[in-house]
Amino acid sequence: MDVDALFEGACARDWETIAADEASTVRFAVVGLGWFTKGRALPALEASARCEPTVLVSRTAEKAARVAADTDGATRGISADEFHTGSAREEYDAVYVCTPNALHREAVETAASFGKDVLCEKPMERDSERARDLVTTCEEAGVDLMIAYRMQTEPAVRRARALVEAGYVGEPMEVRGDMSQRLLDRIDPDPDQWRLDAALAGGGALFDIGIYPLNTARFLLGTDPVAVAGRTGSTHDAFDEVDETVSFALRFPTGVDASCYASHNARQSSAITVTGTEGQVRVEPAFFQDQTRQLHLSRGDGRASIAFSEVDQMLEEFDYFADRVRSDASIRPDGEHGLVDIQAMEAVYEADERDEWVSLS
Repeated sequence: MDVDALFEGACARDWETIAADEASTVRFAVVGLGWFTKGRALPALEASARCEPTVLVSRTAEKAARVAADTDGATRGISADEFHTGSAREEYDAVYVCTPNALHREAVETAASFGKDVLCEKPMERDSERARDLVTTCEEAGVDLMIAYRMQTEPAVRRARALVEAGYVGEPMEVRGDMSQRLLDRIDPDPDQWRLDAALAGGGALFDIGIYPLNTARFLLGTDPVAVAGRTGSTHDAFDEVDETVSFALRFPTGVDASCYASHNARQSSAITVTGTEGQVRVEPAFFQDQTRQLHLSRGDGRASIAFSEVDQMLEEFDYFADRVRSDASIRPDGEHGLVDIQAMEAVYEADERDEWVSLS
């Protein structure tokens, strides 16, 4: 196996199907203007040669207008009510949804009713029934629905997957993944924030960050789990409605088991490892942005670590979406793919209650 060949132009966009200058710009309506949108999504859209954020949508037109005034490419700031009634619908081609999880469905339904393709943040909704509604709505409207799993366009993770597929580790035997952070210290100190509201979030650490090792394990192995087990726990009063910490296991049809951990009250950490009969591939740090990713390889007596140039993960994700929309190439990860994660996470909670493995069949 020519491992060196896999790392020639390691950050090259191996997914690209059409050059940016050969396709018209995808104009986005951006729904939800919280800290992630303002700090991550909008700067990526401003920097893109394939996309621009023309219409910004918030609960109030006043906030949307303020943010739009500071955003390159934005032409309008409108309220959520105006968005749902069709205001500015001719000024955008696609919709990016970054609201609390339980508000995704209504935004996606509106976008689909206007014939607009959708990029929806993960998890795609608060439960599997509502997530299924998203899939059905977009299918019936004939619009593309992509779920925003930025790890699937992260170069280090894509190279790790290529190594696994090429047999570098031999037969995969185990996956280990973790993601943790101190939510109230690093992200938002408000104990009344929506991430701690079960009705809006659907779950706690599992839904918010446990989904990263879950989905990335699926991506690296190229298959979906058939059974899960899990334990959740909370020690902080702010987490009385949702899980603060979760440990869960995934069983794949190939015989591979994955063990995953996520916490909203542990030091920041993230990694994912695939161990096989011949070698091991590990990405660490794996999931947080603004970090230089390293790919650690071992096979036999050989060891190597490869540092990747930092990329803007949101820019990669937006540009991938635009590439697929403009070229009509198939788009992944789609709504059916995202639905599997929701069903698996619900099964983790069920497994915790029943104290046994739960089948996903």
